[in-house]
Amino acid sequence: MILLADDCLVFHTASGEGVPYSAEMISVELMGDTASLFDPEFIKHAAAAVFHYFRDELGRQTVTIAEFSLALERVLRGFNLAASRIDSSEPVPRVVQSDLCRLVTESGKGCELFFFPRLRDELRTQLQQAPQMLCFQGIRKCVKQLVGAQRWSNRCQTLHDQIVEYLRSCITVERRGINCALIVK
Repeated sequence: MILLADDCLVFHTASGEGVPYSAEMISVELMGDTASLFDPEFIKHAAAAVFHYFRDELGRQTVTIAEFSLALERVLRGFNLAASRIDSSEPVPRVVQSDLCRLVTESGKGCELFFFPRLRDELRTQLQQAPQMLCFQGIRKCVKQLVGAQRWSNRCQTLHDQIVEYLRSCITVERRGINCALIVK
């Protein structure tokens, strides 16, 4: 018999099959009206908390998908009720994320000429969702891909600064009344 890793639970499917998952492996997707109520990162943390509850609080090694789903639903309903009690005139914070490495790949390998227009298009697309926070991730890896460097250099730092400044100037021009914070990490 194979031992189960300490950070895993066995999930039993409706067909009776048991599949081991860790908290990081669990993916939850909400459908319909509820999808707009919660940030994907929040859902990830809520699922990890339910996972912890079954594994550590109840000391269980197995759980059915139905049990897990029901517990997660209860947790999310609790947060939804708490959110509905908040003054409805306050907007729900919305964070929209983009992967800079994906944009480099879509622009063609190591080609700054096509990267910057693609970056501006991505910014425009994300601003159409009226976010309160716009997050571009993976800048260090992105810069190293564009420069073709294995290690961080002065050229990398210069390109890093150019990308951040370009995003700042683009968001200033493109946001058109949308109050939005910019994070580049």
